[in-house]
Amino acid sequence: MTSPFVVLVSAIGQAVVTGHTQPSVENLKQIINDHRPKLDHYESVYKNLHSRPELGCMESETAGVAAEHLKNLGFEVHEGIGGHGLAGVFKNGSGRTILLRADMDALAILEETGLSYASRARMIDDQGVDQPVSHACGHDTHVTCLMAAATLLHSAKSSWKGTLICLFQPDEEHGAGAQAMVDDGLYKKIPKPDIVLGQHVTPVRSGVVATRSGPCMSAADSFNVTIFGRGGHGSQPQNTVDPVLIASHVIIRLQSIVSREVKPGEIAVITCGSIHGGGTGNVIPDQVDLKLNIRTYTPEVRSQVLASMKRIIESECEASGAERKPVITATDSFPLTDNDQGLTDTLTSAFQSYFGADNVWDMGRATASEDVSILATSIGVPYSYWNFGGTDEDKWEDAVRKGKVTSLIPGNHSSLFAPVIEPTLRTGIDAISLAALTFLT
Repeated sequence: MTSPFVVLVSAIGQAVVTGHTQPSVENLKQIINDHRPKLDHYESVYKNLHSRPELGCMESETAGVAAEHLKNLGFEVHEGIGGHGLAGVFKNGSGRTILLRADMDALAILEETGLSYASRARMIDDQGVDQPVSHACGHDTHVTCLMAAATLLHSAKSSWKGTLICLFQPDEEHGAGAQAMVDDGLYKKIPKPDIVLGQHVTPVRSGVVATRSGPCMSAADSFNVTIFGRGGHGSQPQNTVDPVLIASHVIIRLQSIVSREVKPGEIAVITCGSIHGGGTGNVIPDQVDLKLNIRTYTPEVRSQVLASMKRIIESECEASGAERKPVITATDSFPLTDNDQGLTDTLTSAFQSYFGADNVWDMGRATASEDVSILATSIGVPYSYWNFGGTDEDKWEDAVRKGKVTSLIPGNHSSLFAPVIEPTLRTGIDAISLAALTFLT
């Protein structure tokens, strides 16, 4: 997409945006170093959040921690937006309005890190099931970094002008929180931003920031599928229509969409993350339930894959003699993350000058998904979203040397995912503060 403002970036990272000359990154580095809060306090905040995770739509305690922090700083705080979402607004003279976003929700995963501050929490999920809960995606890191950045930017208020919005979003893991906040009148409660910025901790070397202009994270669509058969005794399969067998054919055949229907070079991922049917080995059940997830990068491929998915499921059921059509129900949906080029190029230059070129990597085209873009696209403003590393440097270098990064470094949504506290927090705090100052000064 094209920015609604012109950004010119010189070789030394000095930017001119809509006629306003910004200070060099060296000046911004001095501001950050002068106003960065003591990190030991935020390490404690992080450990507390990590040990007390909350599932999507249930983030009341986490939201309360963030809200109290912003109120103590003097932000105008709006709570209960789209569930437990909140936004703090700090007006500091005329200038741009910049929105910084952090997500708050955790996952129904049993933590197995062995950390002294590991989560032992359990919650009843939206299906009424008692689940273990952990911050296996690092959203506790995001909340802590944004809280600290709010402190830093508030302390440095004499060095910038404009309006700062710190937004803490619920229910990102279901792709629903950003839309819920917008639908609940977010931009009737707070000023509309000129720019939306966000970040995510990932399993790369701590101290690294990774950016990418244009499409960088896939769209994602999830479905519940029910395949109906005719149950009976396991000793008499001829008298049944076996939905387990049908489901098995469906799961395998779905993979042919990517290998045989999607053009080579295009990106598509089809995952069956859950299959459930029956309860004992000698009984053929009446139905089988599947949970599918599909990730794509273009509207054309998305339409093609979704149509093929429906065709294959229905055809396999018909070919097997199922007496009832399958039910395919859409559940979660994430939009494509498509970073504004001018905005992201400016941030990349600033990050390179601040962290060093060797510490600013290319995000690549990830097949993970995010809903942060909705906060921007719903009002037609540019956005940029980047990653920062959370893996201990020695562990990272050892895994790279052995060629076993994916097997030795736990990733997001792993029960072993545990970002090293430092320098991860400092990198995340500095990155989002620098990003804000780049456009607020």
